[in-house]
Order: sequence, then structure tokens, then C-alpha cells
Amino acid sequence: MKKLLYIALLIILVPACSEAPLDEELSEEPEQPIELGEWQTVDSVNDPALRHENAYVAIGDLFYLVGGRGERPVQVYDPATKTWTDGAVPPFQMHHFQAAAYDGKVYVMGAFTEGFPDEKPIPHIYIYDPATDAWSQGPEIPEGRRRGAAGVVVYNNQFYIVAGITNGHLDGHVTWVDRYDPATDTWTQLADAPRARDHFHAAVIDGKLYAAGGRRSHHAIGQVANLTEAAVDVYDFATDSWTTLSENLPTERAGSATVAYNGRLVVIGGESVRRLPEDGDDGPSTAHFEAEVYDPATGSWSNLSTLVEGRHGTQALVHDNKIYIAAGSRTLGGNEINSQEVYVP
Repeated sequence: MKKLLYIALLIILVPACSEAPLDEELSEEPEQPIELGEWQTVDSVNDPALRHENAYVAIGDLFYLVGGRGERPVQVYDPATKTWTDGAVPPFQMHHFQAAAYDGKVYVMGAFTEGFPDEKPIPHIYIYDPATDAWSQGPEIPEGRRRGAAGVVVYNNQFYIVAGITNGHLDGHVTWVDRYDPATDTWTQLADAPRARDHFHAAVIDGKLYAAGGRRSHHAIGQVANLTEAAVDVYDFATDSWTTLSENLPTERAGSATVAYNGRLVVIGGESVRRLPEDGDDGPSTAHFEAEVYDPATGSWSNLSTLVEGRHGTQALVHDNKIYIAAGSRTLGGNEINSQEVYVP
């Protein structure tokens, strides 16, 4: 009987002892990565025009591709039918701007016209009305505050123009912040941003404006694309004050598109002077494929899946819990494309 009890005790204890190393191994396994979606090329019935330094916004269930270097018509994408249709041509070429959708119309401000490198700031707001397929000249921008390649957002029915550059690509990058109230047709100068930047887009999350990416274009000293900005500045609408994130944008670049997506900041594509093996020794630098995400809740950056085709000089939009981006340029400077991609979570 004692022998049987001893054997039974061994049967109980031995598995318990043998499980200890297994538990230790399980505790050392790395955390599983967050499940991500992916970027997919959108196959449409027809294609839009090649363009870059353009904007792209959603109004209702239709998307509007607006502006770009040269004269390009507004082109309207219907995701339900996957077709593009042509709209009105702007009164003159307009480029280097972040368009804003407001009151069922597309607003253009903080934009340039004319050619590289001494592009001119457009002195008025211009408005495209999809209901009439017509452009109109809006209010004048104060003469001393005109610039292009600026970030533009709408918050609480007011427009905010952030930073930009006054003298094309030559020089004159600024820290200015201006608010325009369409209800009273008034302009207000707000607290300057901590640093100058141009060729970037801004986004709003939980009552704060995020200025991420961009550069200080300085063709006058031969530094058009070199002076990229890593710091991310945050404006608090309630206090008219700025702070800077402790974590920089992981991949420095300008010409990127930025959206607020599910409470996070997403910075997509862009251009810089980095060299990839396929660029060779003399070819232009390939546009960025990266899409990086900042979570204000954790104060940290992570990677979204990469674009199918690297691009810069265009805008992204959010619709039906997806991110769309179209057109732009595939290399530093100008190498226009007309493809569209969608991020499907």
C-alpha cells in the first residue's frame, strides 16, 4: 500500500514540475503585433488626369480632386460606381494647398499659383461649389499674411491657416497662424507656431491641431528639400497655445498627407532627399511609402502598412472608415501619377 501511495504521489508531482519550464517559455513570447489593414489600389472604370501638388476632399459620398500644377479640371470620384467625371477648370492654376470641405463646398486658401521656384501666394480664398460646378472668388486674405504650402483645417465653423512659405520655394517660411470666421468675414492672428514649416498638412483631434512633417524650403541657398522637420507641434484651440510632442515623426519628410483617423494622426507618403537602391546615383529620390500613426492616448508612434505606390504632393481623405489617397508624384520634384489607393482596416 505504501508503495502504491508513493507511485501516485510521483505521478502528481512530476507533471507539475515539468510544467515550470513551459510556463517560463510562454511568458517570454513576444506580444502579437496589432492586426492592421492594408493599402489597396483602387480599380476604377476610368482614370483621372495626372497631377501633383493638388488637393483631395470628400463632400457627402463623392470625392473631389482639385488643383495641381498646370491647369487641371476638378475631377469627381464616385466610390459607388468607381467612375471619375470632369468638373469646372479653376480660374487659374492653383497648387500647394490643403483644401477644406465646408458647407458643402471646397475652399482653397494658403495656396500658390504660377511656376517654380518663385510661385506667388493666391491673394483670395477661392470656392468650388459642386451643386453648380462653378468657381467663385471669396474673401481677400490680408496682404501681410499671404503664403502657400500651408496647413489648413476647419474647426467649429472657422478656418485655421498654419505656417507655410511666402516666396514660392525661394524663402520666407513662416510660423504664422490665422483664423478666418466666414460668419463675420473677419481674420484674427493667433499665437505663432513654435517653428516654421511648409509642404505639410494639419489635422484636428480632440480639440487640438497637429502640425506634422514638412520642411523649410530654401531654394535661394540651394536647400529646396533638405531642411525637413521632425518635431510635431500641437495647437490647443481652447487656450491659443502650442506644445511640442516628446516623440518626433519617425520618418522625416515633406509633401506628406495627414488625416485624423479613429482618434489617431496618420502621416502618409511624402518626399525627401533620401536615396533608395533603385534610385541609382543620378535619378530623383523615390517618394515615401511610409504611413505612420501617432496615438495621443499612448504618446507613441507605430507603422501602418506601406502604400502600394510611394507618392507626395497630394491630399488624403477619410470616408466610411477608410483612407483614400489619389494622384501626386512618385519621385522628388515632379513625376505625376493618377492612381488611387484605399486603406482598408
